[in-house]
Amino acid sequence: MFFRSRCNSFEYLIAGLGNPGLQYENTRHNAGFIGVDALCEKTGAKLTRHRFEALFGEAVIDGHRVIIAKPQTFMNNSGRAVSALCRFYKIPANKVIVMFDDISLPPGNIRIRRKGSAGGHNGMKDIIELMGTEDIMRIKIGVGDRPVADYDLKDWVLAKIPKEEREPFNKAAQNAALAACEIISGGIESAMNKYSK
Repeated sequence: MFFRSRCNSFEYLIAGLGNPGLQYENTRHNAGFIGVDALCEKTGAKLTRHRFEALFGEAVIDGHRVIIAKPQTFMNNSGRAVSALCRFYKIPANKVIVMFDDISLPPGNIRIRRKGSAGGHNGMKDIIELMGTEDIMRIKIGVGDRPVADYDLKDWVLAKIPKEEREPFNKAAQNAALAACEIISGGIESAMNKYSK
């Protein structure tokens, strides 16, 4: 799957959403960061560059040069980093893949979408607003919903992933990485058929 690039320019941006800082590591809201970590492990990418309010690096997936990034703006301002990277590297919105947490999916599940609204996710909302389009691919990583309706949503998503959910969560992150690679190598329909639940 990973060989020499057939072009000199970058064709895709894969961005995982989360919050920077030790206090946010391994929290539900950092599912996108964890998915990108799995992708870096798979592709050998190193996120060593810090510019455009993002940590990022590059990989070659099935001959396509790809930027892999973690916005460092905090979740609600993720669009600043994503839009800046796209402008600089001339990557169109329909070649952007965003990984992020989704409380509507159980831990262990992922869902792939070609485009659509933000669905209440503030990071995705900011990306859509600053990119000026909903035509952005996304890989949603399930983190499960609150046990009771009056549980504060912010407290839920910023809580550490409990021990009993780590195995399915890590599996979802691995599948998110595989799905991102499949989107690039085989197309989004193929990725949806293989990995979307």
